[in-house]
Amino acid sequence: MSPTITCADLSVTLPGAAGPVDILRGVELSVDNAELVSVLGTSGSGKTTLLRVLGGLLPATGGEVRCDDTVVTGPPEGVVTVFQDYAHSLLPWRTVRRNVALGIEASLSRSERDDRVDEALTMVGLLDRSAEYPWRLSGGMQQRVQIARALAMRPRVLLMDEPFGALDAMTKASLQDQLQQVQELTGTTIVFVTHDVEEAVYLSDRLVVLRGSPANIGLSLDIPLPRPRHQITTKERSDYLELRHRVYEALGHTVGEPARG
Repeated sequence: MSPTITCADLSVTLPGAAGPVDILRGVELSVDNAELVSVLGTSGSGKTTLLRVLGGLLPATGGEVRCDDTVVTGPPEGVVTVFQDYAHSLLPWRTVRRNVALGIEASLSRSERDDRVDEALTMVGLLDRSAEYPWRLSGGMQQRVQIARALAMRPRVLLMDEPFGALDAMTKASLQDQLQQVQELTGTTIVFVTHDVEEAVYLSDRLVVLRGSPANIGLSLDIPLPRPRHQITTKERSDYLELRHRVYEALGHTVGEPARG
């Protein structure tokens, strides 16, 4: 596969209370077309910073990011970001349908827009809730609306910043499975930031672990688990458990040691 996104010697320095703070240094990363790559790390390791740079929302201090071999200097065409805070991403005075249409209103005719919205809402299982308002929906449904809005734009690359982090375990598991189905249907390239080791191993084709300060990639691990994956049977596999163990070790945890942070 040809890389869709590449980082070369990427470094990011941000202002801090006591002066500039080096967040990332010398990051090398490539994400192939239609690949789902998770980015893991402890709190404050630079995961969200990396995602914002990939999406052109934050400039790199050193090195470069390329999307389809074009240097990223602002949000690239065809790259859409989904954030964790769905409650502030949706407009409460707009119905679900009109929220999903928000990113395509200016570029498509009414009929094309309606088709896109129907398609996206069908993929996330919310077509029958299209006339409702976000504040009447559960947190999981609101996050599905935000994902549908991104899908309606038919992105080539979807950047997801801990999108399921604020949800309960059952809702999270349901949305993880729905995300896998959506990717299978669309072939979208996904970069998925999470602090959840089990989630990363379950969803990913490959995952990377950010370590150190400033952070760099301490582990890049292929996840060759067969698809489709299932919440129970996949997580009972010995190879899943071994992969999970390797990630915990990369994060600094050892057997018998309590989790930190």
